[in-house]
Amino acid sequence: MSVSPATAAPPVTNRPRLLYDACPLCSAAAISALRTGDCSGHPLYRPVVGPTINWMRCAACGHVFTDGYFTDEVAAEIFSSANPNQQPGAGFEQNRYISARIVERVARYVADGAWLDVGFGNGSLLFTAQEWGYEPQGLDLRPSTAEGLRRLGVEARCADLTALDEPGRYSVISLADVLEHMPYPGEGLVAAHRLLREDGVIFASMPHYDCAVWRLLDAADANPYWGELEHFHNFSRRRLYELLGEHGFEPLHYAVSERYRACMEVIARRV
Repeated sequence: MSVSPATAAPPVTNRPRLLYDACPLCSAAAISALRTGDCSGHPLYRPVVGPTINWMRCAACGHVFTDGYFTDEVAAEIFSSANPNQQPGAGFEQNRYISARIVERVARYVADGAWLDVGFGNGSLLFTAQEWGYEPQGLDLRPSTAEGLRRLGVEARCADLTALDEPGRYSVISLADVLEHMPYPGEGLVAAHRLLREDGVIFASMPHYDCAVWRLLDAADANPYWGELEHFHNFSRRRLYELLGEHGFEPLHYAVSERYRACMEVIARRV
């Protein structure tokens, strides 16, 4: 049945991103277009954003990033839903083994205290850290996800990491596939440094832009990260280590991530 013009829904207008006028890591103005990606097939895609992602490269530090980031209005619409596997409790038993290997590595450097997981997803890392005796706390930008974790008995807040005002409270802050989602990752590391106790550590994971698996995926035109709707950055290990050092962290341990394809994991101490 056709819909008359008088009752048809108005067309959705793509809202532009807030464009970077310089590299979001080093602030150099020498940035240039690298390539494009199609995000229209992403499970969380909404017509409120355009289907094409424009990727840039910084000539000064080599970092790769999108040409801009979401407005608060657009971000709120995208964060209004989540993938089923990111809901608290989803696939916990299967993910517990991967989380256990992460917690075991972190525990070599800090064995107890409060563990803050930023963007906790299904909560597996926090549930498993709790088994080791850590005090778990979750932080997420999706209200429904925070409420879901609270229903499972773990303290959770819906807030931005940079808004927390509890200096020195945490022994561990995990940023598992988080920094690439932040418009300015350095701000997240500044906040983490402030929130950690003196000997505290961060655990960070993310896609590794400069590894053989990434290049093979590119060669097969099968790299999912160029169309990753919620990502603003692609890090190399070198650039990540530099960024950590710039914000008061010493890398201690590197590993290949089991969480997602072509990803890396780093443990770094607050110095």
